[in-house]
Amino acid sequence: MAAMQYTVIAGCGRLGSLLAGDLSKQGHSIVVIDRDETRFTNLSIEFSGFTIAGDVVELEILQRAKVDRADCFLATTNDDNVNLMVAQVAKAVFQVPVVIARLFNPAREAVYRELGVATISPTKLSADAFLHSIQTSNQSQV
Repeated sequence: MAAMQYTVIAGCGRLGSLLAGDLSKQGHSIVVIDRDETRFTNLSIEFSGFTIAGDVVELEILQRAKVDRADCFLATTNDDNVNLMVAQVAKAVFQVPVVIARLFNPAREAVYRELGVATISPTKLSADAFLHSIQTSNQSQV
């Protein structure tokens, strides 16, 4: 098992809550931030971390989450602009070593890369999976 990490997750929707539960189950220390307190009900029973209700773009909220001590920051909100902003702040201001942001619009990936922020695009991953499935189906029909 890898060494325990302190991870801050911005957003407690389906993705953020799933990551929080899985990482918590692996023994990592997790803080989840979401402005809608009711979204914390998405967290699994395996989640043993902390939650902070507040707007992740506010510096005070990031300070309360102790982002300056984080080994990893995951921006998983449903807003590309919010993800870019908070990921950049985590990287540049708080110097978090590992910063990854969800990115819906793959055309913006170059902007994130220039800022040193790794991205995962569900849109791009889905497109790749569809293309792979089409190719696999076509090959099996030959």
